[in-house]
Amino acid sequence: MYSYYLTIVLAPLFAAIVAGLFGHKIGRKGAHSITIGAVGLSCLLSFYVLYRMYWGGAEPENVSAYTWAVSDGLRMEIGFLVDRLTALMMAVVTFVSLMVHVYTIGYMHDDPGYQRFFSYISLFTFSMLMLVMSNNFLQLFFGWEAVGLVSYLLIGFWFKRETAIFANLKAFLVNRVGDFGFILGIAAVVMFTGSLDYVAVFGQAEEVAAQSIEVFPGSPWNAMTLICILLFIGAMGKSAQAPLHVWLPDSMEGPTPISALIHAATMVTAGIFMVARMSPLYEFSTTALAVVIVIGAITAFFMGLLGIVQNDIKRVVAYSTLSQLGYMTVALGASAYGAAIFHLMTHAFFKALLFLGAGSVIIAMHHEQDIRKMGGIRKYMPITYWTSLIGSLALIGFPGTAGFFSKDLLIEAVRESHWHGAGAVYWIAYLSVLLGVFVTALYSFRMFFLVFHGEERMDKETRSHLHETPWVVTVPLIMLAIPSLVIGWYTVGPVLFGGFFGDAIVVDPGRDVLAHMGEHWHGPMGLLTHAWQTPVFWLAMAGLATAVYFYLLRPDLPAKIKAKVEGLYNLLDRKYYFDDLYIKGFAAWGRGIGTALWKRGDQFLIDGVLVNGTANSVGKLAGVMRQLQSGYLYTYAFAMIIGLTMFLGWLIWFR
Repeated sequence: MYSYYLTIVLAPLFAAIVAGLFGHKIGRKGAHSITIGAVGLSCLLSFYVLYRMYWGGAEPENVSAYTWAVSDGLRMEIGFLVDRLTALMMAVVTFVSLMVHVYTIGYMHDDPGYQRFFSYISLFTFSMLMLVMSNNFLQLFFGWEAVGLVSYLLIGFWFKRETAIFANLKAFLVNRVGDFGFILGIAAVVMFTGSLDYVAVFGQAEEVAAQSIEVFPGSPWNAMTLICILLFIGAMGKSAQAPLHVWLPDSMEGPTPISALIHAATMVTAGIFMVARMSPLYEFSTTALAVVIVIGAITAFFMGLLGIVQNDIKRVVAYSTLSQLGYMTVALGASAYGAAIFHLMTHAFFKALLFLGAGSVIIAMHHEQDIRKMGGIRKYMPITYWTSLIGSLALIGFPGTAGFFSKDLLIEAVRESHWHGAGAVYWIAYLSVLLGVFVTALYSFRMFFLVFHGEERMDKETRSHLHETPWVVTVPLIMLAIPSLVIGWYTVGPVLFGGFFGDAIVVDPGRDVLAHMGEHWHGPMGLLTHAWQTPVFWLAMAGLATAVYFYLLRPDLPAKIKAKVEGLYNLLDRKYYFDDLYIKGFAAWGRGIGTALWKRGDQFLIDGVLVNGTANSVGKLAGVMRQLQSGYLYTYAFAMIIGLTMFLGWLIWFR
């Protein structure tokens, strides 16, 4: 299997290099053929690995591919830890990436950067595979930074747009904040364990949890709590958790295929995967888990509210991603790691579907993204309509869809987390994700109805050219709609209650909420038949009904409500003023310090006093000395007498 792992991870890298360096020679067809072929090969092999790990009964493998440095006993190497958690992530990443690659043929058809884009997205896939397949913190950090780098390149792909350049710089800087915490966490791991290897570190977790460290003098912290919180700060950046969430909505400045890839299967899922992988560490720190669940709850509810006031079709879906990532983070904080990964998997399918569906609409609308200028598109784009409907139903957790199984059970796991005496924090988190169900249904179907139903609000020129998009766009939509609709039926039992992850995820028996829920598990049909008895179902239906009433039956009401709650609307429209705080606050403050250092330090002190000041002093002294060079003998004799007198005076004085 070792050669399979190398092929899976290196095939997209090879394709990215060829498409990037030789794209002008192989042409557009060559670029998309080699990258799609490489990612397709990785996808097939990933599904084979998943098959062997689950149905074939293969044991997890931990292999070292290359050791490139050993320093004072610390091994720095490239290696693969492939267990069921890894195999599931590999399958999700490569399948969604393959669909995005195929879709890109249609979406980027006329773009002059066609070959460059395929190179980037193939490199993105390689980076994520390196991250999820790593068996050590160093390789994890490499993949972590690589996905950040490629996201920077892709968000700013249209580099002639100032908004795109601003967005990719914003993503880069915000992630640097998170990554600073992340690398400090890795440094703390090395300090306490002397190793970068997962297995070695996990084996010392109990010893580390018994130690403490003074972060500030006189303020001791539990070592494991410090490590876990620092690692989670990295996850807050990559998985866009408040307050490090501000970069993700702006990432919509990149082409739609990369929006789908970032939001569904690569960058933003990295933080969720990392915390799940580090479950042997997090289970030793209830404080860190409390931090995780609080941050997740805030993100899940408050970021969902922002989706209600967005008018850009892609930004509505982007805020949906923020909210759903919050749901996954809440599950992690409740020690329901399996529920978080299960929702990550189903979310990857229906979120990629929603983004690609939005891209299909954007293509048909000649790159118009304002949902207020759409409406009635259903009859022009039937495939996009039905697949987008499936994605929207899965997002709100409509009974029977993939999102129903993952989201409902995730919320139930958070509710059940109180049974081990977790405290009020978990109840607040439960209420946040519960109320978020209503919000999710409202903004999802607000967008759906404004785009596909109601009055046609586009101009005549756009309407005259409206039609369904080509097969390279619609086939990926159909391929993603199928798992969004049915995959929950076949996977919910094994993944959540069948011990699917084995030893890949470690949970303290006293906090194992999924094991507690599994005692009452009666299969997917049992969950479906009892769906109407849960508050989750009725809140989702209430949100859907509200969207029907406001945007189909009484489309005049939203404007009237907006006028009456203008203050609240402005708060949401300005995104809780986070951008103002960061741009006009921290960034302006930083620029102010830089300007002061430049003017006072560089211009005045260094240039003015030290450099130019010295030169000016020498010039002035030279000007004085020049006056002494008169050319007359008596002047020089007088100077010699004065000098001799001063010299004799010095000798007598210091005798």
